[in-house]
Amino acid sequence: MKLFVTGGAGFIGSNFIRYIIKKYPKYKIINYDKLTYAGNLDNLRDVEKNPRYKFVKGDICDFKLVSKHTKDADAIVNFAAETHVDRSILNADQFIKTDVNGTFSLLEAARANKIKKFVHISTDEVYGSILKGSFTENSPIQPNSPYSAAKASSDMLVRSYFVTYGLPAIITRCSNNYGPYQYPGKVIPLFVTNAMDNKELPLYGDGKNVRDWLYVLDHCRGIDIAMHKGKDGEVYNIGGGTEKTNIDLTNLILSIMGKPKSLIKRVPDRLGHDRRYSIDCSKIEKLGYKPAYTFEKALKETVKWYMENEKIWRRLKDKDFKKYYSKQYKTK
Repeated sequence: MKLFVTGGAGFIGSNFIRYIIKKYPKYKIINYDKLTYAGNLDNLRDVEKNPRYKFVKGDICDFKLVSKHTKDADAIVNFAAETHVDRSILNADQFIKTDVNGTFSLLEAARANKIKKFVHISTDEVYGSILKGSFTENSPIQPNSPYSAAKASSDMLVRSYFVTYGLPAIITRCSNNYGPYQYPGKVIPLFVTNAMDNKELPLYGDGKNVRDWLYVLDHCRGIDIAMHKGKDGEVYNIGGGTEKTNIDLTNLILSIMGKPKSLIKRVPDRLGHDRRYSIDCSKIEKLGYKPAYTFEKALKETVKWYMENEKIWRRLKDKDFKKYYSKQYKTK
């Protein structure tokens, strides 16, 4: 089987490529990535010489290039997206271009090349916020940020191509991911790397916003199951089953690292900040999915990875944090 993986140099995509290469000895992968701020080929140095792996630099909005490299692919797995909520609030333009127009380009290429499976990676944020209970795949879509609105739009496009053209497509919606190789602007690596430097940890609002945390390798397993066992036209929620308030998460990180709580700095809340995300994963559990990693153990491993792999994330953070995140969070 030959997979065309978009956004494969990013956090989840690179972990997925490594997972697939290890699990399926006969699978081949084309990693198609534009290499924006979040794409980093250092994430895949350990597989770059594997004969079953190939990297192609390109934009998913470039239909001709996408179509060229998917002609002999069996499946498209679409991770490529602008994903940072804060960035979408400041400038939504690129989110619409990549998440919506880019998905359209991929769908057209998939249809033209008669792709056998189109797996679209989405997010639980498309459902919006829920104070009690959990969202199912049949819950209404109510996005509250430009980012989640762009992802919801791409989800609807994927669905329409299944219904209208019979494109064999599946959508997965995950909760908050964490693990190795994550871009250092996201909350867990941001807080870990700031704590390493004894810098402030910018905590939004009262810190009581709740997220379900999913270890990235569990997410990769969930995508694998959905791709091979899922039914075309269906949506599958993939969660970690571990809800934490942001303040509890922050305190746990500081405890693991032996750092003082005085590093926490309260900052004004994010615009349109969803209070709580929670998804029901019983649908994919019926296909055999179950998280294999406990949160605290996987978080400790994640902290350890950032402490031992500074050369991978330091360059990215020094370059982008100074021009963007330090201003956004007003940290020292």
